[in-house]
Amino acid sequence: MTRTIVFFLAVCLLHACRPPETVNSDEVVKVGGQALTRNEVEHFIPDGTPYADSLLMAENYVTKWVKDLLMYEAAKRNIGSGDADIDRLVEEYRRSLITHRYQENLIRTKLASEIPEDEKQTFYRENPKKFILSNDVIKGLFLIAPIDAPGLEDIRKKYHRNELSVVEDIEKFSIQNAVMYEYFYDRWVDFDEIRGKIPIHIPNASQYLKTKQFIEVSDSLYCYLLNISEYVLSGNVAPYEYAAPQIQELVINRKKIEFLKKTEDELYRDAVRKGQVVFLYKSEN
Repeated sequence: MTRTIVFFLAVCLLHACRPPETVNSDEVVKVGGQALTRNEVEHFIPDGTPYADSLLMAENYVTKWVKDLLMYEAAKRNIGSGDADIDRLVEEYRRSLITHRYQENLIRTKLASEIPEDEKQTFYRENPKKFILSNDVIKGLFLIAPIDAPGLEDIRKKYHRNELSVVEDIEKFSIQNAVMYEYFYDRWVDFDEIRGKIPIHIPNASQYLKTKQFIEVSDSLYCYLLNISEYVLSGNVAPYEYAAPQIQELVINRKKIEFLKKTEDELYRDAVRKGQVVFLYKSEN
């Protein structure tokens, strides 16, 4: 059934006690002089929603709209729409919203380019305490394969080596047999992310990494192979590559603050110079 029929039914239900001539075909409900249109309700309901769900969502949306408006009207009657504090707060919010949007547009225009690599590395070196790891990170290779996969015994003998020829053999094996294969000799990943996929209890991950470079575990279905080529423990400074996204964000945020302060200062000086700002007091000094 089409959405149009859904809303027609909703309109009929909502206006069952009202004379037909008072109902506008584009309006779902009226409260005083304000009306909620069918288009507004349609916009609220995602495309493809089943008929029954659409009707329920429409009725709930309309009911909430009516209740909110009735509460607002009651508040106006008891407090008054011309309350000075409310007017001030509304104006402050409006001014803040417009200013924020203007600043975001300025930032997108002026700071859209990528931060230079040397600037990010300098920030990383000068602020090591900002990049302390809260988890262990590793580099390596991880493989899950059925215990009866052909060629698995050969892979078990090779997976602890990271020579190019061995990696190529593992990749060929994985294409045909592996349930999961992850190569991350070239990037850092959370150790928790990997060990969560291995059926093994590790009470102290940091201590475990100090003594284990290779992990091999089997259950009734699969063999799990992990080669850890490098690790950095929690509490230490994160590797630069791992911290790169955070560095980028921090540098951009710092530039935002500097850029916005400079823009404000320039606007201020320019307005004073042009006489747009008139100070109505005299300094006592």
